[in-house]
Amino acid sequence: MHNISVLVILLVLVGSRHADCLQFELPTFEFPFADSSAPKLSPPPDFKPAPRAPLSVTSPSQLPSLLSSSVGLAARLGSGAFVLGWSPTGGDTDGYKLSFGPIQLSDKSTVLASAAERGIQKPLVLYEYEPSPYCKKVREVCCLLDIPVLYKPCPIVEQEIPKASSRGGTTPYVKKSRGGFSDELFEKTGRRTMPYLEDPNNPSMEGMFESEDIIDYLLETYSPVNDYDPKALWTFRGQFADFTATISTIARGLAGGKMQSNARADNGLMKPIVLYAYECSPFVKPVREKLCALGLPHVLVPCSRGSENRAKLVQLSGGQQFQVPQIDDPNTNVGVLAEGESIVEYLEGTYTTTTL
Repeated sequence: MHNISVLVILLVLVGSRHADCLQFELPTFEFPFADSSAPKLSPPPDFKPAPRAPLSVTSPSQLPSLLSSSVGLAARLGSGAFVLGWSPTGGDTDGYKLSFGPIQLSDKSTVLASAAERGIQKPLVLYEYEPSPYCKKVREVCCLLDIPVLYKPCPIVEQEIPKASSRGGTTPYVKKSRGGFSDELFEKTGRRTMPYLEDPNNPSMEGMFESEDIIDYLLETYSPVNDYDPKALWTFRGQFADFTATISTIARGLAGGKMQSNARADNGLMKPIVLYAYECSPFVKPVREKLCALGLPHVLVPCSRGSENRAKLVQLSGGQQFQVPQIDDPNTNVGVLAEGESIVEYLEGTYTTTTL
């Protein structure tokens, strides 16, 4: 029973979506959109955005996904759910507030300066493979440090090729190769290894492989290393992190790791979709996995507890509530969409050629 209670508390902290109005100066970033030659799209003709709803399971079909995501959330001990230096501040401030009945809570980081003050004018760029436990660690640390990231997914492409049989005829042979932005990564580095990080805010940073090296770089560059105990980050490093991140991705069935066979061939040319989310939210996982399975570039604006970006989300929802996930798609100008199931339906209808 104790373990169930802990899991419920984590789900509330990670997935709660109700908030009062705010008066914050909102952070802005230079999003790296593609040029005007990007394909022009329209949303599916019969698509209707789902109305925003309080935190709830709106369909029984959501339960398996939420449960498998919750396994990963528990295994990773909620890593990435809070920004570095998270601290509750009470509900007496003007800005984002989380309400539990009559109780109101605000939160912030006591050690992180704003993204702009840390020199983050553009999202970092990460070539990644969604099910990789090493990529997952990096994604969590980016949420921990409240860093926006342009993700360039490199899913596996499976192609069935007839192969001659010694008994005559043919037998199916499945050829596997890297898709998405893997060729772009290979042209730059001669490798198809992930994760691979680029930082357009730091001209001296030429690109970096290896998750532990990337995490070191992020902490040294974008966190006040003298203002916290590095031991507090033990869940992000070493064998524990590798093992539990592997459990997390297995629980999700390696979702997002394989390119959908009906994905549009020009998805890699699309302008990046802006995703307001954070890595460990069970409501976010299906959306992130769908973006990766379609090979779509996307900028994740992190919204972990204590993030300065939570204020932006409340503004996007008309000042009514905090809610993840939400997307803003510049390829269709459909507006800001919320509700994970609805977003997945929209992506499936917009960025595929046929129905699977």
